[in-house]
Amino acid sequence: MPQPGAEPANPRAVPGPFARLPRWVWWLGVGLVVVAAVVVAISRRRELVEAYHLITRVRLPGLAVAVVFEAMSIVCFAAVSRWLLRAGGVRWSMGRTTAFALAANAMAGALPGGAVFSAAWLYRQMSRRDVGQVLAAAVLVTAGALSTLSLCVLLVVGVLVTGPSGLGSFVRPVVSALALALAFGLVVVGLSRFAGFRRALRHVWEHTGERYRWVRQAEDALVNLADQARSVQPGFLPWLRPFLFALLNWVFDAACLAAGMWALGIGVPWHGLLLAYALTQIAGSLRLTPGGLGIVEASLSALLIAYGLHPGQAIAATFLYRIISYWALQPIGWACWIAVSLRPAPSPRSRRARNGD
Repeated sequence: MPQPGAEPANPRAVPGPFARLPRWVWWLGVGLVVVAAVVVAISRRRELVEAYHLITRVRLPGLAVAVVFEAMSIVCFAAVSRWLLRAGGVRWSMGRTTAFALAANAMAGALPGGAVFSAAWLYRQMSRRDVGQVLAAAVLVTAGALSTLSLCVLLVVGVLVTGPSGLGSFVRPVVSALALALAFGLVVVGLSRFAGFRRALRHVWEHTGERYRWVRQAEDALVNLADQARSVQPGFLPWLRPFLFALLNWVFDAACLAAGMWALGIGVPWHGLLLAYALTQIAGSLRLTPGGLGIVEASLSALLIAYGLHPGQAIAATFLYRIISYWALQPIGWACWIAVSLRPAPSPRSRRARNGD
């Protein structure tokens, strides 16, 4: 599925920490990945042949289940943005929101620094279609934060499921994930419940915004969304719904991986599946290559091998998962991108007529 996100992410359509590197760095990374892929293909010919034979004998019922899980992941991914838009007073259909999510995901996964381009494209397209600029920025930031938080929760669950044998090696990532989740939760509670906290944060960010315009815009967007959501649905509990959608986005994507193993006739390493999946998504969210190409494949294959799969089985499971969650979504996403980009934005008169004004 679309990668963090959202972003965060999705991590999925949210810029990663290296998203602003010079473009030549991206092409250098792609070149290194290609060289590494050639070296691996030469040195692991036997495992690649085994993986090829497994994929050619894939069972269609299992493949269909994997595709359904990936489709459900996409719908949940889009549902997060739809809920945030509704909280801001904008009502979009699920079809429109899903088309936007698929298009942005295709851009993020195909272009060098694609997460930056996809975020800018989403912001521009939403601003043209009934969504205020402040709300559009707030939706992008909040959706990425929810995606990141839910992935951290999935990482913690994966560590707990793995058991004591895996805790020692992953103490630092878990502590970091918990600290990030706690910090995000405190900020959300402070923004939504305490006017004094909002004033203090606004004061600090206004001073910072005198030098950096994007800081002021992000602060205004977050506070505005918190106020709007609070006026539409007061309290903190309603935010559990978008968080659940963000979490299900990752869960269904991981289920696609498990269903792919079942379709290949491979025993699923349940004790380490969630942890391997979550760590792979974190590695892919670094955006060192477009769409995490090479990074995701190498990380997931190595982790599945570490949890008991034969190298050929791990490679086959990884390739099938990537075919469904990445390669198959690229043409669909670009088709959505063309449809959204070429379709003219509604005129103010048509907007008033549609809203019954």
